[in-house]
Amino acid sequence: MDQEWTPFKGVVDDVKGRLKCYKRDWLDTCNTGARILAPTAYIFFASALPVIAFGEQLSRETDGSLSTVETLASTAICGIIHSIFGGQPLLILGVAEPTIIMYSLLYSFAKKTVGTELYLAWAGWVCVWTALMLFLLAIFNASNIIIRFTRVAGELFGMLITVLFLQEAIKGVVSEFNVPIGENASEEKNHFQWLYTNGLLAVIFSIGVLITSLKSTQARSWKYGTGLFRSLIADYGVPLTVVVWTALSYGVPSGIPEGVPRRLFCPDPLDSKSLYHWTVAKDMGKIPAVYIFAAIIPALMIAGLYFFDHSVAAQMAQQKEFNLKNPSAYHYDILLLGVMTLICGLLGLPPSNGVLPQSPMHTRSLAVLKKQQIRKQMVKSAKEGMEMQATNSEIYGRMHAAFIEMDGASSHVADKDLANLKEAVMKIDDEDMDGKFDPEKYIDLHLPVRVNEQRVSNLVQSLLVGVALCITPVIKMIPTSVLWGYFAYMAIDSLPGNQFWERILLLFVPPGRRFKVIQGFHASFVELVPFKYIFMFTMFQIAYLLLCFGITWIPIAGILFPLPFFLLISIREHILPKVFPAEYLRQLDAAEYEEIIGHSFKTRSLSLRDIDRDIPDTDSEDEDSLDLSAAEILDEMTTRRGELKHRTSFNDRQVSFNNRQGSFNDRPPQQHHQAHDV
Repeated sequence: MDQEWTPFKGVVDDVKGRLKCYKRDWLDTCNTGARILAPTAYIFFASALPVIAFGEQLSRETDGSLSTVETLASTAICGIIHSIFGGQPLLILGVAEPTIIMYSLLYSFAKKTVGTELYLAWAGWVCVWTALMLFLLAIFNASNIIIRFTRVAGELFGMLITVLFLQEAIKGVVSEFNVPIGENASEEKNHFQWLYTNGLLAVIFSIGVLITSLKSTQARSWKYGTGLFRSLIADYGVPLTVVVWTALSYGVPSGIPEGVPRRLFCPDPLDSKSLYHWTVAKDMGKIPAVYIFAAIIPALMIAGLYFFDHSVAAQMAQQKEFNLKNPSAYHYDILLLGVMTLICGLLGLPPSNGVLPQSPMHTRSLAVLKKQQIRKQMVKSAKEGMEMQATNSEIYGRMHAAFIEMDGASSHVADKDLANLKEAVMKIDDEDMDGKFDPEKYIDLHLPVRVNEQRVSNLVQSLLVGVALCITPVIKMIPTSVLWGYFAYMAIDSLPGNQFWERILLLFVPPGRRFKVIQGFHASFVELVPFKYIFMFTMFQIAYLLLCFGITWIPIAGILFPLPFFLLISIREHILPKVFPAEYLRQLDAAEYEEIIGHSFKTRSLSLRDIDRDIPDTDSEDEDSLDLSAAEILDEMTTRRGELKHRTSFNDRQVSFNNRQGSFNDRPPQQHHQAHDV
């Protein structure tokens, strides 16, 4: 990103850079054809489900002033605008949890001041001020400072959202045991026995959704099923889980009254209350001047929150590992975000911004698609060369030409990107006199990541979100408890890869058991930073997390919860370096997730000879500190039936098999028959 601070400098540069590739953003889709529908459907489900869940949460927090209809409409409108006019089309927009929190707090304030009737009109003024601030941030190139938000801020923010997800899931399940606000307690469905039944069903459905969703996301590593089946479950298992548990909710006995289990509240988009949102602007003049200017305070928080959230989502969507060819557009996208925030405010809708993890998920799905296209053409060229009995150097030349044709890269760039593939192929020339090799294997290993950068998938998925407004009768069929399970899934699924969470877990590992952490894949700080500094850094983050979470509970003042994240910039730059050595702080607050391959330890034999083969070496003073009992080792080395596992390496087993096969082949013919008869 440009470091100059000249007004409009960043926006102008972004527009110039993106205009050069704008036409290609649309035409590149023609090469993929119908295959673009797979990543489009994948990201649609990943985007629509959270928006529906947030709509239900917002409906409860605002007493129905906003609902799923408004969150879907905002996501569709902003998504369509961004896919056509946005700088980075890979960025996915949607109504996110921070917006839900802010709008819930705005409603609490409006109830005590301007009244619930003018809540959306006052929120419209908040959006006007927010848009103005976003314009100023874009004009003065504020995106240059986004690099100052380091991992510590990002992980704290992510952990706060995780805690709020869990809080909402727990509150939701508990509420299933109580009479909903505004309902008649004398209705049959609100009698004690049916409330208790509804609550128990909510526990079953929410836990069921949580467990099955978590299991389905791991489908690619299953031992069972074909690769296509596992991929389908991994990509679409979560929406399928929602469908399955919704279907199961209709399997309750006929004697249970209607309304048990409870289902989503989703008004008709053509209902008078829903249509009112489109005319909110006419009520904005009814807001007293004092509250118009008071709206600047929450607008300041929301602008900072959107700036941070939107920029981080854009960064994650265009990580350097994706090897994107088109330039970024951070400044211009913030300007466009201001325009969309203004539009949403005038329409009485909660604004949308860049969301995680959908944005990097979108890029990753398109990377797989592009790689499949290039791979197919390179394999075809290689096999044609093999049929012509070409040398491996000639086969590599054909693959090189196919790569340039499909990727559009220059010869120099292709040489750099395919250097590892060339080295592997040339090495085969030296070692294998026949020059035979498997092109699929080598291309899969050495083909660089390429992303199909285009706008169609984002546009189509946004249109599909809009179409979802027409199926509100179907959305109403989903039990609320299914969404509570989905909230819990989103919370737990966000924890892996968060080093803050990994350090929290590490605090509960006794010193004698830390070798277990080293044996698996682990972050680099585990080995490179003394535990004392890991403990201090983690406790600082925990204290800061509790502070941010506590602010969200303060009535009215809770709207200031983003403020600590901006203060964290100064704390990180001026205070933490005085507490932690520079190298240790760099490891704990690393710009990238650095992982080390696990290595194991070796303990004393404990009278089992075969145990020593699987437990690696350490020096004697480390051995004494290991908390590893004989019973634990015995458990690892025996089956559930009590049989001792005799472990050998694959190579040892292969040598043994070949020796036996050789001795069998050396027998006289009559011995072969005798062996067969036996």
